[in-house]
Amino acid sequence: MALASAAITALLGWALIAGLAVNVVPAAREALVVLQLLPADPPEPHRVVPVPKASKRPQGEAAPPALRANPTEVVAPKPVVVLPPPPQPVVAAPVARTGTAPTAGAAATPGPGQGAGGIGNGFGAGGSGDGDGGMGDETPPRRIKGRLKDSDFPAEAAESGIGGTVTVRYAVEVDGRVTGCRVVESSGYPELDAQTCRLITQRFRYDPSRDAYGRPVRSIIIVDHEWVNDNR
Repeated sequence: MALASAAITALLGWALIAGLAVNVVPAAREALVVLQLLPADPPEPHRVVPVPKASKRPQGEAAPPALRANPTEVVAPKPVVVLPPPPQPVVAAPVARTGTAPTAGAAATPGPGQGAGGIGNGFGAGGSGDGDGGMGDETPPRRIKGRLKDSDFPAEAAESGIGGTVTVRYAVEVDGRVTGCRVVESSGYPELDAQTCRLITQRFRYDPSRDAYGRPVRSIIIVDHEWVNDNR
């Protein structure tokens, strides 16, 4: 009896082990399939937000003012006003005489005026022809350089018998230079008129007019210049 009971127990144990052996492998395989691990999502980056430092300035207090450049005070000197002398009347020049030079061109000997022509009547104190006339204590301008020569007569004008007297007006600046020459009375030939002003401006230099204190002042000169041509 005891032997039979032991056999039955052994048989049941074998059956149990056999049954378990049959089902263990598939279950293990199924578990392996189901439990395959997937790569985990990368962790999100952390943002580090700096904590603002507390301002030591009390709330509502204005910022300190910015620095500004302080301009240096400049005191302008008082202007010295020099009153110009009153204009003096200009005496009209007499009618120029007819030239009698044996050759065409300006006369070799300068006349009493500015031009190197046969007449060349100027205006100014003492008949010098170098100024605006008597002007009180002022001294008139005095020409120290430059003259018109025979060779200045335009060749075409000389051959054509062209000649005449031109009256010009110009300024003598404080440095003695001539500016603003213009024709007051034409010779009748624009070529001669232009030649007269051009040469006077280029060549003439003056000791300028001076006021009662000896300071150079601007002055005006009006003068005749005669272009003499015997071929007329």
